[in-house]
Amino acid sequence: MGITVAIIPARGGSKRIPGKNLTPCAGRPLLAYTFAAAKASRHLGRILLSTDDEEIAAYGRDSGIEVPYLRPAALAADDTPMVAVLQDLLAWLDRTKTSGIDAVVLLQPTSPLRTETHIDEGIELFRAHPEAESVVSVVAPPHIFHPLKMLKPSGQGLVPYLDGVLPIVGHRDLPVVYGRNGPAVLVMQPAVIRRGEIYGTPSLSYVMDAETSIDIDEPLDLEIAELLLRRR
Repeated sequence: MGITVAIIPARGGSKRIPGKNLTPCAGRPLLAYTFAAAKASRHLGRILLSTDDEEIAAYGRDSGIEVPYLRPAALAADDTPMVAVLQDLLAWLDRTKTSGIDAVVLLQPTSPLRTETHIDEGIELFRAHPEAESVVSVVAPPHIFHPLKMLKPSGQGLVPYLDGVLPIVGHRDLPVVYGRNGPAVLVMQPAVIRRGEIYGTPSLSYVMDAETSIDIDEPLDLEIAELLLRRR
């Protein structure tokens, strides 16, 4: 079995929550939760931090996380695709003659309630299905946000978001759907990243619950995460 490498992307810029990756959450920097989960994982061979920010890099090194280099500014913009960041790190691993990588695990620091158990279960699911190009963590949406209940404005007022579909009233009648929860855990074959993709085909789902799927995007998300973490 080869090496499973975790990549934690944490750039310095953030508009909705300035300094988000180091902002305190329940008494610890947001990044600390992902660092702790990754280090406690039984299946990760290496943990790499990708950042353009020296303060974040220093915190990573102090936490025992490998920081190979500072990410160039061209790969740290608001619209930088994640696959470009992953390709950059894979290229660095190639240059340093790191061989035998069987999987890359993307761990975004905006999922502070994701634990080492979620990481390990995602990796185990990936290893159990050699045909899968990725395993992605998902969560079932609240029934009020189910696609069959979504509406959109039109010249005739509100109409179903899905054309020709009437909203279903009873949530027990709704088909099962999932949304990516960040994702909190994304396990990929390196070949998928090299060809410029992230999910590939087939992509298997790893289902997480609503609480552990909290994804920090806005200040309200941070407040909710803090309440849940303190309750733990």
